[in-house]
Amino acid sequence: MIEDTETIDEFLARHSSDVEEAVRKAAAAEIMPRFRQLAAHEIDQKSGPHDLVTDADRRAELSLTDALSALLPGSLVVGEEAVHANPKTHEAIQGDAPVWIVDPVDGTRQFVHGEPGFCTLVAVAQGGVIRGSWTYAPALDRFAVAIRGRGATLDGEPLRAGSPEPGRDLEVATSHPDYTTPEQKAALLGLWTAGVAPRACGSAGLEYLAIARGRLDATAFSWEAAWDHAAGLLLVEEAGGAHLTLTGEPFRITGGNALPFTAARDEATARRVVELLSGGV
Repeated sequence: MIEDTETIDEFLARHSSDVEEAVRKAAAAEIMPRFRQLAAHEIDQKSGPHDLVTDADRRAELSLTDALSALLPGSLVVGEEAVHANPKTHEAIQGDAPVWIVDPVDGTRQFVHGEPGFCTLVAVAQGGVIRGSWTYAPALDRFAVAIRGRGATLDGEPLRAGSPEPGRDLEVATSHPDYTTPEQKAALLGLWTAGVAPRACGSAGLEYLAIARGRLDATAFSWEAAWDHAAGLLLVEEAGGAHLTLTGEPFRITGGNALPFTAARDEATARRVVELLSGGV
């Protein structure tokens, strides 16, 4: 529980491990028992065949909403499934109260197909600034944490994104074409050039983790959903990376960004990707 005179950063210094425990419990109780065990009636489509939701998504989000709200009284929760049911709940990100941003199963398509490349994402923000993030890949048993100003870790070990190796093609994970406008498709085509090796992205959270680990050079994403990006953006920042929108400004979880945007291992790579995206418009 946050004390009356305690800042959100002081709260996180005391309770980051409690958040991690809540994430692990939700995954153990609601996600992993359904991994490779889903029945047809436990899978639904939202906006189309590539936008899936399962009972694991819904039940894990409910579990996290209860646990995180109790951990930080007065905080609000913006979860992917709750926003789908009631878009007005997204407005909490614009307010002054601490907000938990939750994606219960990031990479639902992979989860449904029985692949291990999915994760649970939790971030906490206040005033539009991400203060803490937790990324858990339960099928891979990897847990990453970032606290603003205190660095990033993977399974307790410090993360450093580093810089791309000189002379090697930049590996960039890009948006799926189904989630892009014609203008965004044109921008992304700027990556199909010498010195760049673009590929389709998987779970956004795991792509951000790959950047923070120095195993991926950059992303180029064309959608703004805060639950997909908040945890990973702080993870990349605290590992020494950077993120920029098409206008060269950092990505804002409150929305209104110029898209596509990039997150990258370092500032120079982020600016290079933005230049390529701008040239494709």
